[in-house]
Amino acid sequence: MLIGQRLRELRESKKLSQGDIERRTGLLRCYISRVEHGHTVPSVETLEKCARALEVPLYRLFYEGDTRPPKPKLPAVESVNAQWDKCLRHELRRLAKALSRLDDRQQQILLKTAQRMASRIRVRR
Repeated sequence: MLIGQRLRELRESKKLSQGDIERRTGLLRCYISRVEHGHTVPSVETLEKCARALEVPLYRLFYEGDTRPPKPKLPAVESVNAQWDKCLRHELRRLAKALSRLDDRQQQILLKTAQRMASRIRVRR
């Protein structure tokens, strides 16, 4: 089911107009119409606003049942970390190999560039 159709069904089941949703969410009525007709894909923040306006939990926008859907079985954090570690080791090896091909001058330029970038990031925060 498309999210726009689901939003419209929930809105109509609560006997609310698009104008009611506009007042409750602060979103424009024309935007709500575009979402309901599938012309616009709403952001998660917009979906949260709509769920609050419809007085339903967020999962109801994606799930038609009356009870919460079962939680998915996710892989253990350790196995995910192991996969990331393996990928990271591979990428670090590739980086080290690429850096070993640089002469001293190129290494200094790269180091100074990285230091400047890091200092700019700290200043923006």
